[in-house]
Amino acid sequence: MSKILLINDMAGYGKVATAAMLPIVSYFGHSVYNLPTALVSNTLDYGKFNILETTEYIKGVFPVWKQLGFTFDAIATGFIISEEQARIVSDYCREQSASGTIIFVDPIMGDEGKLYNGVTNEAVNRMREMVAVANLVMPNYTEATLLAGIEFRKDGVSYDEAKILLDKLRAIGSKSVLITSIKVDGQNNVVGYNNFDGEYFKLPYTEIPVHYPGTGDIFSAVLIGHLLKGDALKNSTRIAMDAVSSMICRYKDNEDKNQGIPIEKCLDIL
Repeated sequence: MSKILLINDMAGYGKVATAAMLPIVSYFGHSVYNLPTALVSNTLDYGKFNILETTEYIKGVFPVWKQLGFTFDAIATGFIISEEQARIVSDYCREQSASGTIIFVDPIMGDEGKLYNGVTNEAVNRMREMVAVANLVMPNYTEATLLAGIEFRKDGVSYDEAKILLDKLRAIGSKSVLITSIKVDGQNNVVGYNNFDGEYFKLPYTEIPVHYPGTGDIFSAVLIGHLLKGDALKNSTRIAMDAVSSMICRYKDNEDKNQGIPIEKCLDIL
């Protein structure tokens, strides 16, 4: 059993971010702790929301944890709300990494070629700071192009071009890399590079024409759960992809999809 810290936002209404990841990682038997980067009234998909940044709170948390000797086997970061917050969190992750803590980074910024509601262009620089300390970074295609500073191509890329994009993210600092939701040679794929064996890989999937917020958080949580069990990156990625697909299919007819997938009712899928 591992001790894992989730550094992500917390939504008051909706199963996204910490609210989506915590029950899944707990289900895998790990001790889960959390540090909110922001308190959000509801999922951003509703169009109207209120956000309370918690940077000042975080500034006070890390010194207390250090005094108490708290350590973690793994840290998973998600939504980072400001450049100052990114600096503080990345510094903490760097310190923990030096003691053997595994750092997972989901650089939440945008999708479909554009930034999410409430996310500014400053997000790119602050997320590069997080990528630099990561054992594994897992952006979607939009986020990968923003981090790498290259053009988003709606029609997708070739497999060779996908490998180049993976290498650009590795050059920022992450040891292993996954890019989700990327069209490769006309087919939807997750592509990756595993630092442990030097393997590039791609895993195709069929897109389900239903939008749910929080599916990326679910993917990350399932993936991390299996990686901490010792499963290989490629196999863990496939399992996480299948889990997300099964959950979407189970609740594809829900009327209010903006609140996300009811995670606690889907744990049997894991």
